[in-house]
Amino acid sequence: MIKLHSFGAAFGLIDASPFVSKVKFFMTLNSIDYEEVHDVDKLGKAPKQKFPYIEDGEKIVADSDAIIDYLSQKHSIDMDSWLSDEQRALSHLLGKSLEENLYWCLVHSRWIDDQTWIKVRSHFFDDLPFPLNKIVPVIARRGTIKRINGHGMGAHSNQEILEIAEQSFDSLSKILGEQPYFFGDKPSRFDLIAFSQISAHTLCTLDSPMIKLSRKHKNLLSYTQRIKEVYFSNT
Repeated sequence: MIKLHSFGAAFGLIDASPFVSKVKFFMTLNSIDYEEVHDVDKLGKAPKQKFPYIEDGEKIVADSDAIIDYLSQKHSIDMDSWLSDEQRALSHLLGKSLEENLYWCLVHSRWIDDQTWIKVRSHFFDDLPFPLNKIVPVIARRGTIKRINGHGMGAHSNQEILEIAEQSFDSLSKILGEQPYFFGDKPSRFDLIAFSQISAHTLCTLDSPMIKLSRKHKNLLSYTQRIKEVYFSNT
């Protein structure tokens, strides 16, 4: 059976990482059996030093897109077979927008915002033995700040980042409208990304201005609630 290395459910989400959630949604939607392995302490030794990655026998695949590509080829799955060429192109660009823009708003809200960081730090690091539970979160946060500054999101003020996130939420809300999924009556590959990135805000039990902002878009909230109830009712 495939082993999926992940952070595990947290903050009311099917996984703390939207990229793991994306892979879990794909495998659940396509009835691919897997065993979830929570080994956060081994993250530094993971391929590319990131989750998710999978073990399929002797085969190891890292990165959410690479995993989905690998499993799609292995199981002859094309979630976008019913989309037009224009819709496929739009799906690609929208997905990159969420994972390269909205995602970094999420990182900022969890790791930089002092109020939210307290809860994130507690979840991930409190179980470490002393003095690691004091040292590791400082190092981890410092590294995250470096990455978000390198990306460019860190150059913005808290208010500016909220405005950037709102632009994404508002655009997504308008595109989704009253549809069950973003391109119609059934999920496409873009819905894997949309659910994972949007739900990281709308379904999160942490309290932050960004989470409150996301929930103002009722169709996005309903969209993520429905998907979680249908596919992950036990999470």
